[in-house]
Amino acid sequence: MARLVLTDASPLIGLSIVGGLPWLKGLFGEVWMPIEVEREVLSGRVSCGEEDLRGALVDKWLRIFQPTPDEPEFPELDEGEAACIRVALSIQEETLILMDVRAGRSIAIEQGLLVAGTAAVIGMAKTRGLIPSARDIFARFHNSDFRIATEVIQTVLHRVGE
Repeated sequence: MARLVLTDASPLIGLSIVGGLPWLKGLFGEVWMPIEVEREVLSGRVSCGEEDLRGALVDKWLRIFQPTPDEPEFPELDEGEAACIRVALSIQEETLILMDVRAGRSIAIEQGLLVAGTAAVIGMAKTRGLIPSARDIFARFHNSDFRIATEVIQTVLHRVGE
């Protein structure tokens, strides 16, 4: 298991939609987000989850990493994704990045970093007994704007035996 877990905005937003932010604490104990991600998810523009995210910050299992390095630059990524990768590259310990955006995941992997997305977190939550059914959680996303590719869902469901 990675010694440090960094998250981009998308997993926080997705998990908040299905009431899954506490799974992050259960799985990892402590999760960090770069200040650029904090600005994105606590901007008042995210449709849900801000109250839960503020609560996680107060409880101190969700933490803010600042300042973030400004090199290397990743102009093809948004600030949160780029900051996650820069932080992970600057730390001298194994880091897991929670990120959903394909371009960001590809660059992180090219840089030799560990990456998992929202779907993988749901699979981990099922495996660790934090949720009774991954299938039910994925079904709840159909009523939201949050999308996970069908093939990714099927892979996770197969891995967890559903």
